[in-house]
Order: sequence, then structure tokens, then C-alpha cells
Amino acid sequence: MRVVVQRVRHASVTVDGEVVGEIGRGFLCLVGVTHNDTDEDAEAIADKLAGLRVFRDDEGKMNRSLVDAGGAALVVSQFTLYGDVRRGRRPSFTEAAAPAVAEPLVERLAARLERSGVPVATGRFGAMMDVSLLNDGPVTLVVEASQGRVR
Repeated sequence: MRVVVQRVRHASVTVDGEVVGEIGRGFLCLVGVTHNDTDEDAEAIADKLAGLRVFRDDEGKMNRSLVDAGGAALVVSQFTLYGDVRRGRRPSFTEAAAPAVAEPLVERLAARLERSGVPVATGRFGAMMDVSLLNDGPVTLVVEASQGRVR
């Protein structure tokens, strides 16, 4: 599982002109799932995101977590994170998990974040989504998990 995390001042997802998910300060989490990802991977990443210390403390240092800062998370599925561009000009998406595998894992990650005390909004799985954000910093990280281990 691979997540591109952006610290944002605000972010939203629109489908067919309707806002389906919106947050203020927090994380925009673009989530890609591959074939061998597990519930354990989704939960490990959610735990990492909830505790990731990239918000400023009173001294201006990145020392506060998403939970400490009272931030929210906008979780958006993004199968293109497993696009392979090594050959030709058209990406191959064979490493991306099928929707029947990916959707429950994205939902599990979002649910685990909520259980950690993080307000969560989501996109709409499988839909063509317009994502809008104001990156704060900018701070952008890639978080990956395999077999429950985060790197």
C-alpha cells in the first residue's frame, strides 16, 4: 500500500459537480493499493498517519501529530500510484489491485484513522474525481506498508 500524504490548509473532492468530501487543516491522503496488501497494511499506515509529527508546535518546529493538531484527513483512492512507466509512453496499471480488493482496504484505512480520533472525509471510490487542495508548507511525503511494516 502506498499513500502520498500532503499537509493541507484545506482540501475537497468533487464528483459530477457535487462536493463529496471536504476538510480544513490536515492531510490529503492519496491511497494506492496493490495485490498483496492486507488489512494489517491499511491499519499500520493509518496509525503512522495519525501520529506523524509534521505540524508546527508553539516554537514553530514540526513536532505535533495530526491528532495533536486537531486535524482531519481526506482519504482518496488513487490506483495510478501503482502506474508503471518504465516501458513505452502509456502507464501500465497491472500492479494496482482490482477494485474488489482495493476498496475495502481504503475503507479500512479511513475507519482506523477515525478510531484514532481523526475526523475523516473520503472521495468516491472508482469515480472520476476533481481534487482541490491548498498544500501547507508544502509538506508532501510518501508512506508505504508491506506485511504490516511501514517505510
